[in-house]
Amino acid sequence: MPMLEVRAVQGGYGDITVLKEVSLEVEEREVVALVGANGAGKSTLLRTVSGLLRPTAGEIRLRGERIDQAPPHRVVELGFVQVPEGKQLFQQMTVEENLLVGSLCPRARGARQRSLEEVYSLFGELADKRRRQAGSLSGGEQQMVAVGRALMARPTILAMDEPSLGLAPVVVDRLFAVLQTIRDRGMTILRIEQNVQQTLEMADRGYVMENGHIVLTGSGPELLANEHLKTHYLGL
Repeated sequence: MPMLEVRAVQGGYGDITVLKEVSLEVEEREVVALVGANGAGKSTLLRTVSGLLRPTAGEIRLRGERIDQAPPHRVVELGFVQVPEGKQLFQQMTVEENLLVGSLCPRARGARQRSLEEVYSLFGELADKRRRQAGSLSGGEQQMVAVGRALMARPTILAMDEPSLGLAPVVVDRLFAVLQTIRDRGMTILRIEQNVQQTLEMADRGYVMENGHIVLTGSGPELLANEHLKTHYLGL
């Protein structure tokens, strides 16, 4: 049984339908990439899985339990935790206070101290700045806090919405290295990215979304070799 199943989901915002019979699966310990142009519906799909939006049709199941009508806190409690686009930190709170927010759900409270130690081992930069206000950090450091906060919730699936957006190349490389470490530890990851090449190189499988539809799926190497993807997303 897949950890996450999305079946023929439709939805969007009010009368505007963005998702058009979207289906995908994420297996345990997989890294699955969802790529596509800006406005294709990728973030809308993550918000729908997270419970922030309600689908108008279709089903979403997490570890076998149907969640398409579940509130967001229930989705988090079941283990689907999102790193939102734009970080969305509490700017006036310290780094450590922001991280601790991630451990407020019941499933994570008992492991709070261990989780902090794990996050600081991944992001040594944050350990040195744990008492600083999050708003005083660089963009790359703030993204590290956002990822760390999600890890504090002890996810079974870590969902990431454009984690490298707007970051300098050296910071992107640093973030990808951490994600590789997380992956090597067995974390299941669903990633939305416009950074197609680097993302698919890391992914076990990928989906390409265009105008609310899934138009291609396959392994990372298969998609990177696809002529449509090379022409429209890699500029080759």
